[in-house]
Amino acid sequence: MAELSQATAPTEPPARPGLAGRAAPTGSPEVLVIVCAGVVLASLDLFIVNVALPAIARDLGTRNLGDLSWVLNGYAIVYAALLVLMGKLADRYRRKYAFLLGVAIFTVASAACGAATSVGMLIGFRLVQAVGAALLTPTSLSLVLASYPAQRRSGAVRAWTATGGVAAAFGPVIGGLLVAASWRWVFLVNVPIGIAALVAGWRRLPDVPGHAVPRPDALGAVGVTAGVGALTFGLTRGGDWGWASARTVAILAASAVLLALFVLHCARARNPLIDPALFGARSYVGATAVMFLFAMAFGAMLLSVVLWLQDDWGWSALRAGLGVAPGPVMVPLFSFLIAGRLIARFGPAVVVAAGCTALASGVIWWALAVGLRADYAGGILGGMLLTGAGVGLTLPTLMATAAGSLPAHAFATGSAVVNMVRQVGMAIGVAVLVAVLGQPGTSAGRLNAFQHGWWAIAAMALAGAVTAPLLRRRVSPP
Repeated sequence: MAELSQATAPTEPPARPGLAGRAAPTGSPEVLVIVCAGVVLASLDLFIVNVALPAIARDLGTRNLGDLSWVLNGYAIVYAALLVLMGKLADRYRRKYAFLLGVAIFTVASAACGAATSVGMLIGFRLVQAVGAALLTPTSLSLVLASYPAQRRSGAVRAWTATGGVAAAFGPVIGGLLVAASWRWVFLVNVPIGIAALVAGWRRLPDVPGHAVPRPDALGAVGVTAGVGALTFGLTRGGDWGWASARTVAILAASAVLLALFVLHCARARNPLIDPALFGARSYVGATAVMFLFAMAFGAMLLSVVLWLQDDWGWSALRAGLGVAPGPVMVPLFSFLIAGRLIARFGPAVVVAAGCTALASGVIWWALAVGLRADYAGGILGGMLLTGAGVGLTLPTLMATAAGSLPAHAFATGSAVVNMVRQVGMAIGVAVLVAVLGQPGTSAGRLNAFQHGWWAIAAMALAGAVTAPLLRRRVSPP
């Protein structure tokens, strides 16, 4: 992996004056633990709020689902849109303080969300939360990459990614438990985690210097933020407005134009927000492409099973969350105990292809076995275990492969691009699922719609398996 970074990366700019002389990275586990606490905050909030929406609606006295949906959609849009800009800024400055600032913003906003007295106030503080998450996510991975020697980065990145994947997948479980007490605890639970990360981070995180990269290109920053924001907005609202409606078509068309102009600008600008040289490594391009396809399948898969358990089998939020739990349990098992050995022997392409196939097999299981009568052991459990194994093999391996191709001065920016692609992929996957499900009027019709949805998710995951050969280079074993 070290050879790959040297072979594909441009010459690294010198560190900022006065920031040089940092000791060689030693791979301290405490760095990984601290930054993973930050990742838990950002990842958990992508899904934990879903199960709290009915309680929020009752307590805040609203029946307007359109307004309430912005508690979820506003966070997703701002988070995805700002990742690259925040990553670029983080590459310029000391990573420790950028990470701590992101955690502080997120923690304060979480406390404010927990104290909100209206839907508008809650949405506003959720947007602030997303700003903090967009800053802490790329800086946390950048700290991991800078703190570990090249030969140990693969294992560290897999741990970082697996932590985020487990937190996201356990969101419905934790949300169900907290809502039983009060929906406000869905947000307030972030406060002690954030404070602990701030205290430990201030004392123990390494002072990784920034690099003398130019200031972020203002035009590029506006372009990618507007383009990704419009795309995510159109995808999250298209199901309500209608996919053929003028508003949906106009917003998606505008996002396509904005993103095309952004790509053209990056290709011609002297100081592009995203350096095209990042895509000089085939492994980085391959990991980014497969990440997009896999994220589509992952986002749609997780939403589909929660919807089925609650809406069609009539399970409570807590029971549905516990039903999902075996999948997340499989993620760290396969990431830490199995993926590293398989990567060392077969390379990342084979592992990613196997993981995508496992996820596809899990949702195919549901398509064939789930019926109108509740049968968890025969209908859901097997698919839950397979999808969890697929996530554990695929998601951390993709992030490790992408990170292994990044030069030191682009750790935060490069990881932000991959995470942005993941967020957009999840939004598209959810939008596809919603479109496939439609609004059938009978139980039999809903079962048929979900079966079609699960086959569509399987197709997304298998497309990732077919694309996996692009990851032709090996990642160094941990």
